[in-house]
Amino acid sequence: MSARQIVLTGCAAMILISPSVRAFDPLRTAGDISATPAGVIVPDAVGCDFGPPAGPLLLGEAVERALCSNPKTREAWVDTKAQAAGVGVARAAYLPTISGNGQIVRDNSVTDVTGHPNLSSATLATVRSESVSLNWTLYDFGARGAALRNASALLAAAQSTQNATLQSLFVLVAKDYYAAQAAAGALAATTDVERMANDSAKAASARVDRGIAPISDALQSQTAYEQAVLNRIKAQGAWRTAEGTLASDLDLSPDVPLELPPATDGVRPDAAFAQSVGELIDEARHAHPAVMAAQAQVDAATAKVDQTRAEGLPNLGLVSKYSRNNQPATLGLGIPEYPATGREWYVGVQLTIPFFEGFSRTYQVRQTQAQLEKQQDVLDDARQQVGLEVWNSYQAVQTSTNTVKDSEQLMDIAQRSFTATRHRYQAGVGNILELLNAQTALANAQQQRVQALADWRAARLRLAGSLGRLGPEDMQSPMP
Repeated sequence: MSARQIVLTGCAAMILISPSVRAFDPLRTAGDISATPAGVIVPDAVGCDFGPPAGPLLLGEAVERALCSNPKTREAWVDTKAQAAGVGVARAAYLPTISGNGQIVRDNSVTDVTGHPNLSSATLATVRSESVSLNWTLYDFGARGAALRNASALLAAAQSTQNATLQSLFVLVAKDYYAAQAAAGALAATTDVERMANDSAKAASARVDRGIAPISDALQSQTAYEQAVLNRIKAQGAWRTAEGTLASDLDLSPDVPLELPPATDGVRPDAAFAQSVGELIDEARHAHPAVMAAQAQVDAATAKVDQTRAEGLPNLGLVSKYSRNNQPATLGLGIPEYPATGREWYVGVQLTIPFFEGFSRTYQVRQTQAQLEKQQDVLDDARQQVGLEVWNSYQAVQTSTNTVKDSEQLMDIAQRSFTATRHRYQAGVGNILELLNAQTALANAQQQRVQALADWRAARLRLAGSLGRLGPEDMQSPMP
């Protein structure tokens, strides 16, 4: 006997019929998926279309590039898509399933009855058969409802995790951005110091040549100049390192050159908050995306316990089938076969009762209950970590605010001291050590000022991130 069989399931047929079936969303789950990996911060896919960095790279563009392109945000985005599809699967359980089966069989059957050739038969026919089956669960003691709650909670957890990932990356990019900006400012400051040291060395050499200063002045000023050159080289290396780190955050090659705007001295930080640190901590413990993700995991685990229990209860469903075939028919051995058409259909209800499952259901329920306890512990840990992060960020903002104010005063005093000392030295009433000390103090004050501004900006965004409040408005540099 030789046979050829073709079986097509309903799902496979849909894929063969329409290549665009993947975009078909009849259960409305795609509405829970953001258009870009950057979520609500960059809601339009066009906003994630970037060319090579050109001109001064502003903080807003740096954050948008990172949130759109960084592998961490893309991974969280894909997880949300997967969980949204899981909600679709859970909703689909409320609908009937219809499956079709088709067969084409070349039937070559020979029967030889020994001693009775008149009873022998030989059949060569092409037999076709088709059938359609329907199954529809009518009642299952809440198993489907629990499964849908579980899938919805997992989707909420994925969305909150995506938001938490965006918040964390936002803070990281801002920190690296301001670190690079501080490194660029330090390079500019050391370049200025190098120029000032060179001017001082020339002035000292001129005084030595005129015989009004000892040779030690020229040597000391030349030593200070060489030290300034060394500091400038180190600052340049630090800038290159910070530049590469920032480029990597933006999913660019570390060797891509970046241009940043200079650090602005016009910022007037204000550490006054309408809420106390205790209120901020309490708010973050309830509204932070990481906490919301952990809470959603608890809800999902609770629904999973209910689902596991319900799956061990009876199940009532509607079943129906219609089939047709053209199998030849005969009245008996030795009687020729004749073409025939057979049809069969039925409709009814089916009750499935799991009387005994080898105690597996008991242990499955215990397993899901243990997972629920674990998720509750994870939630408690998330609240604790978020509260600590808010506390640390709050203190960092307070400290950096005071540091910015003091660094401004320090730089103003150092600038006036250097100007006065230089004039004294040029007038011949000062000494070289006094000038070099004032020059070093000014260099340190300039670098401390730039670093203080960068630290304050980073601390401000870190506090907003610890509260889960970062948004598009935070991508602008703070101004007075």
